[in-house]
Amino acid sequence: MDEQEKRELMIDFERNRQMLGNVSAQKQQYQIQVEVIKASLEELKETKEKIVMKIIGNILINKTVSEMKKELEEQKESFELRLKTLGRQEETIVKKLNSIKAQIEGKTESKESGETKKSKK
Repeated sequence: MDEQEKRELMIDFERNRQMLGNVSAQKQQYQIQVEVIKASLEELKETKEKIVMKIIGNILINKTVSEMKKELEEQKESFELRLKTLGRQEETIVKKLNSIKAQIEGKTESKESGETKKSKK
């Protein structure tokens, strides 16, 4: 492996490492959103009110508890689906990183062992 190939692999590795960080951060944000929605749904189950307020931008809107529950359940499902997708992306990136790492280490080791063989002759 020449230096150019090794440099390209290192750049690719770094790019994928950054993508993994971005995907992990997004996944964490969605996990937080799902927990907030779960807490909101729990509060709606316990309330005796028929009407609740929903914040949309700078205004408050009246919504029935059943409407809010339905809306929150749909959001939760959407976020959970997105979490599954991000999880698969994360797995794919980790596999790619491991593959690149193996290529770098394998080619570095073979180069070093080749140099060792030359120096022994």
